[in-house]
Amino acid sequence: MGEATTAISACVITLNEADRIEDCLESLSWCDDILVVDSHSTDATRKLSEEHGARVIERDWPGHVAQKEFAVREARHDWVLCIDADERISAELRDEIEALRKRDLAEHAGWQMPRLSSYLGHWIRHGSWHPDRKLRLFDRRRGHWTGRDPHDRVEVEGSVGRFSGKLLHHPYRSFADHLATIDRYTTTMAQGLRAADRRARLKYTKLWLLDHSSEIALPD
Repeated sequence: MGEATTAISACVITLNEADRIEDCLESLSWCDDILVVDSHSTDATRKLSEEHGARVIERDWPGHVAQKEFAVREARHDWVLCIDADERISAELRDEIEALRKRDLAEHAGWQMPRLSSYLGHWIRHGSWHPDRKLRLFDRRRGHWTGRDPHDRVEVEGSVGRFSGKLLHHPYRSFADHLATIDRYTTTMAQGLRAADRRARLKYTKLWLLDHSSEIALPD
């Protein structure tokens, strides 16, 4: 008799993602549980999520790290796969995870996957944009979300394995969306610095980050 397949919960946080959430959830349809934590979307995000079989929790926005950690703790299973609404699990990555969870997913506390990003219709396969490895599949008993908003990350207690299949990323709907994202993220970072009593000036922080755009061009 073969080993039992390890159950996986998929976790996604959303805000007005009606134009992207369906493709995201379709790429997660093989998971045992799909949880969407939504921050009061005014479009059809919640309705579309429910139609695709996801459990939906509507919740105020406490920040990137706190919202993702909340989703992880509300998941039905200890192994969680966390992706954003602008990301997709490729067929190759899905097959790798499916094969491994029938054998020994717990060989490591977490698993990294290379993220391949598309910028205005072109896949970027060079520089700091690729392979851009992300730890997104992990045992929540041995890991958690941390970092400083908006740059969140997963930390685990134990070893980390690597997949070769891609996590596909479509971060910007347009160039204007790119600029709006930079403005939103730099504002969040400046607010975080001030909250930490570093007395950062918002204008200076935005200008500095724009000069170092390669570090923030693709949100974590």
